[in-house]
Amino acid sequence: MFDILLDRTLTVMQDGVPREITVEEALHHRIYQEAIGGSRLAQRRVLGMIAKREKARTAKPGRKFAPNLTLRIETDPENADAALEILGIAIRDGSWEGQDGKPGRLRLESWAVQAALVRRRGGHRLGQDEVKEIVRCTRDATRLRWPRGYEE
Repeated sequence: MFDILLDRTLTVMQDGVPREITVEEALHHRIYQEAIGGSRLAQRRVLGMIAKREKARTAKPGRKFAPNLTLRIETDPENADAALEILGIAIRDGSWEGQDGKPGRLRLESWAVQAALVRRRGGHRLGQDEVKEIVRCTRDATRLRWPRGYEE
């Protein structure tokens, strides 16, 4: 009985253009939206749908499982530098010029480092080398308020 209902179509507006979708597609879309919104039940249902899909993909006779994902690893993602500058989280260090014509390294703004230090509740105690590295990479590190027990 439900299969008959799920095969019916609805007309929805997508980017200002009317589009025909099945009731099943509409339900899946609604579940995805709820999962993105934080609903634990919806997240479990989406994971179940993904598992069901992967099981069906591998069950086809004569077909070997070949995921359509490509793994790309970037060891030094410089594309994030521009975003950090735009957001005001980091600034170029003019005292250090890069090699091979690359721009100088970034220094983190003290407010961003301070926010990270405040969020470290219950984490392991920072070692002396870690504190020195934080100071080295922070612009105006003298403004930092360190957690109790730190000498910097």
